[in-house]
Amino acid sequence: MVIETNSPEETYQLGIDLGKAALPGHVYTLTGDLGVGKTVFTQGLAKGLDIEEPVNSPTFTIVQVYEEGRLPFYHFDVYRIGDIEEMDEIGYEDYFFGDGVCLIEWANLIEEILPEKRTEILIEKDLEKGFDYRKITIEEIN
Repeated sequence: MVIETNSPEETYQLGIDLGKAALPGHVYTLTGDLGVGKTVFTQGLAKGLDIEEPVNSPTFTIVQVYEEGRLPFYHFDVYRIGDIEEMDEIGYEDYFFGDGVCLIEWANLIEEILPEKRTEILIEKDLEKGFDYRKITIEEIN
């Protein structure tokens, strides 16, 4: 499925819609260049899970856990991961295969440990279509 948005608000709303539909154990992978709106999308997803606290990218902590929503939300940012063993050290399997919802930014960097069943989301810009235009591709992987 391909969705086009033309503002950060539309990208945020798409995140809300996916968050409202999320079920326990759902894993989303999120890829796209710097500045395409991954954090805006993630903030919307968290809102859709009824998480009220501020959501920011956990670039230096790898994972941020939010427990107070409709489901636990595990927000990963693996951009700065140096070695896949760092994921073992934080116990990624407890998150990936638990009862919460995972969103993994820069998931392409840890492809070898991603669950077989996941929803892949790619956000792309096209400046010819406008500064705020985003093409968001969502694909279910089983």
